[in-house]
Amino acid sequence: MFQLFAEMFTSRDFPSSHLKTDTAHSRSPTWVTPFWGWLRQRLFCISPEETTFARRKFRGGDVEVQQHLEQIGRTILQGYHAALADDNPETLVPRLNAVEAEWRGFAFEGAAMGLALLDYRMPWKQNRVEVFLAGGGADHSYMVHMGIGWVMARLHQPIEQSIARLDPLLGWLAVDGYGFHEGYFYWQRYIKKQVIPSGLSDYALRVFDQGLGRSLWFVDSADVTCLPFTLYRFHPERRADLWSGIGLACAYAGGVDRPALESLRIASADYWPQLAQGVAFAAKARARAGNPAVHTDLACEVLCGMSAEAAAEMTDMALKNLQSDGALPAYEVWRQRIQCQFAESEVNA
Repeated sequence: MFQLFAEMFTSRDFPSSHLKTDTAHSRSPTWVTPFWGWLRQRLFCISPEETTFARRKFRGGDVEVQQHLEQIGRTILQGYHAALADDNPETLVPRLNAVEAEWRGFAFEGAAMGLALLDYRMPWKQNRVEVFLAGGGADHSYMVHMGIGWVMARLHQPIEQSIARLDPLLGWLAVDGYGFHEGYFYWQRYIKKQVIPSGLSDYALRVFDQGLGRSLWFVDSADVTCLPFTLYRFHPERRADLWSGIGLACAYAGGVDRPALESLRIASADYWPQLAQGVAFAAKARARAGNPAVHTDLACEVLCGMSAEAAAEMTDMALKNLQSDGALPAYEVWRQRIQCQFAESEVNA
């Protein structure tokens, strides 16, 4: 019977021969019906090794930075496996909230990935993500949408059709998550060879690049001396969105000190407004979730010239009178308003 279920539910990105059962969860049948909890983990569990720099062949660098970034990957998988073990929000959300504040958003991102996977692969119940976003996952909406994008990538879902079912504004973050996934797991294809994914509209390709920019923070081990060289190998039309993604990653994920951030600010040059806008998004994501981090405060101070609270407030102000029926997606108008505010502040400085 297991073989039958394996043929029904697995895909290229979830090969059953490489899966490892989370024994700690499989010994806890109080969370879910034992058979289903065991089966879901057996089919879909991802080994923590998949998020190590050695496995991904990322650039080596500062050991502490590498360990910090690897912890993020492990936390995402922690949330992912928690959702596989128990998709009931009443028990899942408290488990995620038990994660230390600095890392908690990543646990919610992983849980969203697990819930979205179950929605796609267990068709008799398809509203897990919807319920999660309406309840305990609402404050982590930014990260939840990014986690949904991981599943779109792994299951090769039609992106435009998939995001049409999501929030009209934040749903674009799923495309960002898709871009991050492809850069993180397939960086040699999408970063080194700069392959452009098929099946995306012109604007979706831009949001893909924003997620790809986030993945650069991991692929280059947050090395601010290497990142600009990697980025400037891309076509000039792609660089602004890549810089925006780097800004979001450096402020939300962190891992570097003030001198490194100052070097990044200088390296961004004319793309500083895009970098700062990504940082502001990170500040808003943490403010909304109530999980502030010292490194986010520092990134806002150095890269935005303001506190994390002020940067988050700027993103809120940019939402005022935002129209959803314009020539550009409201998400892009929102981003451009924030970037313009930074550009104007630089001119007036």
